[in-house]
Amino acid sequence: MTDAFNRLFQQMIQSGQEMARSFNPALEHVDTKAFEKLIPTMPADVLEMWFGKTFNREGLDAKTRLLLTIGAITVQGAIAEPQLRLTIRQAIEAGATKREIAETIYQMSMFAGLPAMQKALEIAAGVYGEEDEA
Repeated sequence: MTDAFNRLFQQMIQSGQEMARSFNPALEHVDTKAFEKLIPTMPADVLEMWFGKTFNREGLDAKTRLLLTIGAITVQGAIAEPQLRLTIRQAIEAGATKREIAETIYQMSMFAGLPAMQKALEIAAGVYGEEDEA
């Protein structure tokens, strides 16, 4: 690798880490080598692509991205409960209000149906309860 390319790659990794941190401050020190150990087929450039090129500061902010993700997961229904819980926690951390999360879920009733919406609201209420206890 040339020095210029190496600097560019490191800048993209840093940008990815900043976006990951905006999703969840616990991700501040994303270790791409740990991902490679966990899943050997996942090279560092996949993580960089997700957070460095695709999810970047010039696009949507973290809160908006997470609200969109909540909507998409709501449409998937009960099969994605753990992912929905995690994304709701991350959205709260990124500054989303309970009302914004609920509105996002309500909006999905037109696409996913009332049962999926109701299940997502129950999951959100559970996450809110966990947040209140903490």
